[in-house]
Amino acid sequence: MTRLHLHLLSDSTGETLENIAKAALAQYDDVETVRHFWPMVRTEAHLEHILQEIAQNPGLVVFTLVNVATRRILEARCRALGLPAVAPLDPVNDALSHLLGQQAKARPGRQHMLDAAYFARVDAIHYTIAHDDGIAAEEWEDADIVLAGVSRSSKTPTSIYLANRGYKTANIPIVLESPPPASLYALKHPLVVGLTTSPDRLIQIRRNRLLTLNQQPDTAYVEAEAVARELQFARRMFADNGWPVIDVTRRSIEETAAAIIALVGERAAA
Repeated sequence: MTRLHLHLLSDSTGETLENIAKAALAQYDDVETVRHFWPMVRTEAHLEHILQEIAQNPGLVVFTLVNVATRRILEARCRALGLPAVAPLDPVNDALSHLLGQQAKARPGRQHMLDAAYFARVDAIHYTIAHDDGIAAEEWEDADIVLAGVSRSSKTPTSIYLANRGYKTANIPIVLESPPPASLYALKHPLVVGLTTSPDRLIQIRRNRLLTLNQQPDTAYVEAEAVARELQFARRMFADNGWPVIDVTRRSIEETAAAIIALVGERAAA
């Protein structure tokens, strides 16, 4: 297994940089990554301390620094150490600068300014947490998205991810013995999406959940025929109401959320 020291330097929170590094590293197997995360790098004194750490643990340096002087010091020292230093946002900024006919504003963390979109995300997160697992059905009409699915079909984590993207998301469990409230079928504003999965995957997830809770994994909750009936009931409900359905069997939370957001866009364009 290859061992890689990865130095991430940002003059802001470093969230963008972390996401870029995560996406890139996902393409490689058998790599042991030692992450050195350096956010809020805004002084030469701070940078000098980091450079000493980089010299002691040589590897790949990836940075998002908008201050020209700081960047030049970092790039010069990395060249002297024979280390690659990559600024992943540079090609995007160069292309935008060319197309827009203006220079980028060299302001650290400018994308994190408290604008209307930020407060909309906060509002969406508060709403989503308050409407998890079928709670407050009388307020579902205020949602942007309502997710429906059987227990352990990724409703809650997908809802939270969507909330972080600014979508007010409620979710409701589909239970064979307890049909959802009639108000679910009368919703007009929210996009209702059904989440489904394969019986084998669902049984595995439920067994692991029961073991985590120190409960016996020998109940109808994980019995193959019962799970199959549950999923069939949910799928029939989705079909009867004309709701779009997403199979999460082989999807990550991010992929499921992306598919839902695409459905929102299609609905808006229709």
